[in-house]
Order: sequence, then structure tokens, then C-alpha cells
Amino acid sequence: MSSTMRAWAVKTPGPIENHPLVLVERDTPVPGPGQMRLRVVACGVCRTDLHLAEGDLTPRRPLVVPGHEIVGVVDELGPASSLFLRGERVGAAWLARTCGACHFCLTGRENLCLKPLFTGWDIDGGYATFVIVHEDFVYRLPEGYDDVAVAPLLCAGIIGYRALRRTELPRGGRLGIYGFGGSAHLTAQIAIAEGARVHVMTRSPEARELALALGASSVGDTSDPPPELLDGAILFAPVGEIVPISLASLDRGGVLAVAGIYLSDIPTLNYERHLFQERTLRSVTANTRQDGRDFLEIAARIAIKSTVHAYPFAEADRALNDLAHERFSGAAVLVDFEG
Repeated sequence: MSSTMRAWAVKTPGPIENHPLVLVERDTPVPGPGQMRLRVVACGVCRTDLHLAEGDLTPRRPLVVPGHEIVGVVDELGPASSLFLRGERVGAAWLARTCGACHFCLTGRENLCLKPLFTGWDIDGGYATFVIVHEDFVYRLPEGYDDVAVAPLLCAGIIGYRALRRTELPRGGRLGIYGFGGSAHLTAQIAIAEGARVHVMTRSPEARELALALGASSVGDTSDPPPELLDGAILFAPVGEIVPISLASLDRGGVLAVAGIYLSDIPTLNYERHLFQERTLRSVTANTRQDGRDFLEIAARIAIKSTVHAYPFAEADRALNDLAHERFSGAAVLVDFEG
């Protein structure tokens, strides 16, 4: 095996048109205790990667490698690593490590850990030919998915699932989805399978077509009111101006969950119109490993279909540019890491 690898790193955060990612060559990393090295075969392109590249999220280390929807083959085991075998196909996601000792970790809320590490932000991620992961934070992947199809499940799917549960949507309830990209198109399938009526509001005509094909009850623009009041809503678009619009669409007792790690400023809310009658505005922060296991089990059981667009590893910057300008519906995935 070569002693070096290729990786895309964030050099100078800024507009994606200014090419903030650079292709670099680095020493192939060596796994430490409890760690594994994965040979990356696919990596999803998440909007969080775009926020990192453009500086909406400040990189936690110089020349950090993005990517946290990683499908890889176990290439090397570190000392005391025993949960997986060399050659196994596994998945790594956003949550890379937690302290395991703070109040949140000890009460089943490790997504709120006081000292977490995140893949592709605190530590190098999957926009690379090899990546180091901790075995306790790696997922066994469901059968029936190829490398490309399963990659978006590892963040877009998991975070969307947590956001759906944060709405506390009743069985057969009315769900609004604002923005319809990689995460939303997976989340909608769970809600529909569980009997919800799903109304999708997005500015993209292609995304509206996809939503209808997946079984949405209605589609419209982000500024359009849904055809009925909602029991719950999820905001996937990182646009704070949509918050009052979606809150105004909630029925009494409804919950709006904001699914993104970044959101532009929220306009002034009117208490009577947007929050009174026990309407709730709620954020979604990362996920627990149990969220990931639960979601992957559901994905396999109901056969969630991911709409994916493959980009060669060498064109990671183009994939992020296309994501920024909404040139595809569904999710993008990097492939051909050895090409």
C-alpha cells in the first residue's frame, strides 16, 4: 500500500466559487488504540460540508478534510480494536467521539456532549482515500444498499430521522417539510410509511417532482401555505426567514424542528401568531448513536430509496458547487476514490 493518500482540505473558507477546497497529498494515517483505518469507497456530500467550506462553520483545525457520510472497508485495525474485521464494509457518520462522562452522555443524550468530536470538522473526514475512525462510533450497514445508495443515510438520513422524532408527530399526523434535498427526501419516506400526510414546500421545481413521486400529498413554494394546518414541520433549508412562515402553518400544539447546524438570522416573531396556543420552535443538535441504529433498521425495513448523483472523487469541489446552486435533487455522493 502507498505511504501517501489524497484528500480534499479546506484551505481558505469562502464562497464556493473561489474554490476553498484544495486537493492535497498526505501521509496515510495509522490507527491508534480502539481505532480503525477505512479505505473510503463512497462519501456523501452534505450541506454541512458546504457550510464548512464557505465559512458559515469555522473550521476547527487548519486544512481539515470534510466529509461525514463515509462508506468504507476496514483496512487496518489499531491496538485493542476488535468490533470489526479487516475487509468489512462499514459506515462512519458525523458523531465521531463523545466524552462518555458528562451529564448528557450519562443520561442518554450524547448528542449534547460537552466535549464531542465531529467527523470532517474536528477530525479529518471522508473526502480522502483513507480515514481514521473510532470503532465504537461506526455503524454496520443494512443489506440491500450499494455503496452509493447507502452513503446519504449516514447523516442526511440519521439527522432527518431525529428531526422527525423531535416534531413529536402523532400517528397519521400532518407534516410540513420546508426544503427538499438529501435529508428531506429520506425523512419524507419514513413519515409517509408511518401514515403521515406530508406537504413539501421548496423553491426547486425538480425537488417538487421528486416529492410527489415519493408520495407527498402536496407541494408548493417555501412561501406558500400548506393546504391544511400542520401537526409538525421540519425546516431543512438554512433560511431563517422561513421560520415565521412555517410556525404560522402549525395547528395548535404543533412543533417546528430546525434540522440544520447553521441557520441565517430569524426575523422577529409575533407571539400571538407564531407561538401562542403551545406552538413550539425546537432545534436539532447532532444525533445519538442509537438514533443512527434505529434509523438504519427502519431504512432497511421499509426499503428507503435514496436519490443520488455520483461525482468522481477528483470533482469534489464541483459537487459542492452544484449543491450550493441546487443543480440536482436528492443527494450527491463522491465515488471513484482510486481513479
